[in-house]
Amino acid sequence: MATPQKKTHTKRLLVGLGGALALLVLALLVLGGRGGPEGTAVEAMPAEVRTITQTVTASGKVRPEIEVKMSSDVSGEIVFLAVQEGDRVEQGQLLVQIQPDFYAAQREQAQAGLLQAQSDAARAEAELRRAEEDLARKRALAERGVIAAQELEAAQTQFDVAKASYESAQYRARSSRASLNQASDQLRKTSIYAPMSGTVSQLNVELGERVVGTSQMTGTEIMRIAELDRMELEVDINENDIVNIAAGDSARIEVDAYPQEPFQGLVTQIANSARVSGLGTQEEVTNFPVKIKILGTAGAVPVRPAADTTTEAVPREEGIALTGGRVLRPGMSGTVDIYTETVENAVVVPIQAVTVRDFNQLPAAEDAGETTPPPRGPRAEDLRRVVFVMRDGKAEMVEVSTGISDDTHIEVLSGLTGGETVITGPFRVLRTELEPGEAVYVEEEPAAGPRGPARS
Repeated sequence: MATPQKKTHTKRLLVGLGGALALLVLALLVLGGRGGPEGTAVEAMPAEVRTITQTVTASGKVRPEIEVKMSSDVSGEIVFLAVQEGDRVEQGQLLVQIQPDFYAAQREQAQAGLLQAQSDAARAEAELRRAEEDLARKRALAERGVIAAQELEAAQTQFDVAKASYESAQYRARSSRASLNQASDQLRKTSIYAPMSGTVSQLNVELGERVVGTSQMTGTEIMRIAELDRMELEVDINENDIVNIAAGDSARIEVDAYPQEPFQGLVTQIANSARVSGLGTQEEVTNFPVKIKILGTAGAVPVRPAADTTTEAVPREEGIALTGGRVLRPGMSGTVDIYTETVENAVVVPIQAVTVRDFNQLPAAEDAGETTPPPRGPRAEDLRRVVFVMRDGKAEMVEVSTGISDDTHIEVLSGLTGGETVITGPFRVLRTELEPGEAVYVEEEPAAGPRGPARS
């Protein structure tokens, strides 16, 4: 029978053998893992030669191209309201009637004042004519020496007074005529007519409500009339992007109400003055309003700017038909992609493939493409745009100059010709760790095998 000491010794021996076996297995696994590719695992894509289009994206509101805000020129109570919101109106149609009694009384008063002034002017004219005849007689008698000089002077003075009175009466008559015209104009403005044909897009008053005329202050906005068959999208473009946009650029518009049905667009107006929000704060933003005319449905294919940027105007009567029968209402939200520039046969690479390196911090000047040794002493940063190209399993740094870009790719103006294998990631490796001449390999994602039966 085994003693307790022998059992303890045997147990320790077994534990030691198990630990050694585990270390052996771990060493085999480590040594076996060294059989893979050497270098840094990277992601890569080929440089392409294709057409690239630069876009500027912004959001805004749908609004009519033409919308007239109507206010009353006179104050008073609305006694007649002929329309409701959404009604179609024709140019010259009577829309609103303001209580005219007060303005009619003013017109009658002005007309009476004009008649009185005309009567005074006629009397002054008769007195002037009589004074002129009396002066002529006194002048003839004075020449024959029949009357004294004082009588001739008195006749002259009377003529001058009569002439001044006549001119004053004429001025009063003209003033009364102007007052009558003003009163007539005020009375005429109590009737408000449609300035154009369109749809009442907004109605702000009710029958019996009192309005304030614009002749006194800002006035009450009564309604708005718009051409709803000619719509546009107004967006705010940042000052950094506004320099890339020009009138005539084509666009692709997506209205939130119709997310699957994009519309074609055309830039028609770019503001010269900016809208600044958060002035004087860290959140200060400078934007420029831009108007994009909505032309019609674009389908599933994005709009591309043609060589000729001229676009025929949309006929007014066909505006609704060109939007595919979809109703666009003022105030709807939308997003636009403005196509600012297109380059054909351009060498393009993914945006993330272009990085920036300080050429003064490179480990060797010859690796950076420099032919002269760098000067000694501290130097300023020499930041340049570069891409890393895979050649013979190594990363070669190539300095490039870039052009326009879209959402995913950027144009390379110099440095690449197309077809090169460009390293695109990982971001951390490409941004700071990857060095010229470093061994690299493309990390392939494992293929997805067939799934086995689910375990219970």
